Amino acid sequence: MSRVVLLDAGPVGMVTNPRATALCRECRLWLDSLEPRGYDVMLPEIADYEVRRELLRASKVAGIRQLDQLKSLIIRSYAVELKMR
Repeated sequence: MSRVVLLDAGPVGMVTNPRATALCRECRLWLDSLEPRGYDVMLPEIADYEVRRELLRASKVAGIRQLDQLKSLIIRSYAVELKMR
């Protein structure tokens, strides 16, 4: 049985913040520690949407790049189709 972590918009916003505070860096370390400990990390589409919407509204291009990079590293995204099964 695999252990799964579904990321919420809060942690996603923290780890994609180019101006990382100590809390943001701690959150990134936590996220980076999950895969080696056997967790599958999933990014719900709604969390991606919420963070991306705010980044676009604020014209934060670097944050959008970080979000795209995070999304490419995540094992899979959690979309409605998976939830409906």
